[in-house]
Amino acid sequence: MSSAFPGPIEVGLGMTNIDHHDLTAWLGKQQEEEDVITARMADAFRATFDPHLWRGDGVWLGLHWCLFAPAEPMAALGRDGHPKTGGWLPPIPLPRRMWAGGRVEFLGDLQVGDRVRRETTIAGLDKKQGRTGPLYFLALDHVLSTSRGIAIRERQDIVYRDFDSGGASASNGVEAAVAEPVDVLWTIESSEPLLFRYSALMFNAHRIHYDLPYATQVEGYPGLVVQGPLQATLILNRCARDRGQRPSVFAYRGVSPLIAGPDFTVEIDAAEGEGVTCVTRNSQRRICMKGQACW
Repeated sequence: MSSAFPGPIEVGLGMTNIDHHDLTAWLGKQQEEEDVITARMADAFRATFDPHLWRGDGVWLGLHWCLFAPAEPMAALGRDGHPKTGGWLPPIPLPRRMWAGGRVEFLGDLQVGDRVRRETTIAGLDKKQGRTGPLYFLALDHVLSTSRGIAIRERQDIVYRDFDSGGASASNGVEAAVAEPVDVLWTIESSEPLLFRYSALMFNAHRIHYDLPYATQVEGYPGLVVQGPLQATLILNRCARDRGQRPSVFAYRGVSPLIAGPDFTVEIDAAEGEGVTCVTRNSQRRICMKGQACW
């Protein structure tokens, strides 16, 4: 386990005086958490995503992203509504943060009533120069276990950017692809109630998902932002439904922010051999998230 670390640090606009090498002291830091999958949680998850779900022998796929919600007091939240960095997470000197992607390995099923333990390790921290300014990529390794053993191993990637790093509609340094239309499988109404319900499931107070003035005037998005794990949940379930089986490995990455308002689609982009590639596309046919499942 970790030794003593500084207390929470509020990262503000243009705060770049923390040396990258100082941040590497957080590498290897670990955290253990426990949560219980309740019938109420599973029902609320189903009500949010139904009918766009696939269920095998366990709970709905993607529900594990709603566990271990950080119940921080109001005073511990930053300007963006997230818990302040600098305690458990390193004080990365860039204020805007989003899920960048990840990889999930399914080793067992989760069930309603399970007490789930998650062991998390800060596994990586990279600083890069994107097209619109500096970026930090934080990698977290999660191991989720029940009384039956390890159920999930996961790598979660988080990207940090500055407020003044250019248009927020850019794709985190990755050019978003516009492809020819294909058969639409699922059409999703990206409404405010959908974003609210999912944020409530995750106890996520990130203001880009519900505070329109903040999202547009402070972080520079053209509207509210659809949550990354919400999109990943839909892609994961679409892949599982395509094969009628839970995948053994699911990898996903954000390509471009998905802005709420117009309908978006969840589509199988390719299915070859043991793998399926699925994407979310906005109303302009731009890929927003891409996921790949293998069995």
